[in-house]
Amino acid sequence: MSEHLKLKNQVCFKHYVISKEIIRRYRPFLEPLGLTYTGYITMLALWEKDGMSVKELSNALYLDSGTLTPLLKKLESKQFVKRVRDKKDERVVFVYLTDEGKALKKRADNIPNDLVQSIFPGDIDEEAMSQHIKALNEVMDVLVTNKK
Repeated sequence: MSEHLKLKNQVCFKHYVISKEIIRRYRPFLEPLGLTYTGYITMLALWEKDGMSVKELSNALYLDSGTLTPLLKKLESKQFVKRVRDKKDERVVFVYLTDEGKALKKRADNIPNDLVQSIFPGDIDEEAMSQHIKALNEVMDVLVTNKK
């Protein structure tokens, strides 16, 4: 068998496993907050910029509206966000944090560090982590820019 067709040599497979395992490791940190991973990244985006339109949020999260709408309904039922139709154009819906959603940010503050510590116990080389994030951003940008 050709080396390039072996599973162990597939870049996509490694990213798939890493993604799945990181999301699994988030679970114990997110469950006490009442969040799934997709709920968490939605809240991260809104903590960064409250009052985004659903379209802006969809673009920020790389999620289609079919995935995002039920997620927003769930977050709204937990009273973390509220959806408001634009008065000028009712087709546009904005998403705002509620007081509960804003307060959740403080409870989530240590999650990124706790997650990294759960994967790499001990001291982390901040420069290496920064370079890793930069490399992942470059791959993501190439993949998203070259969508077909």
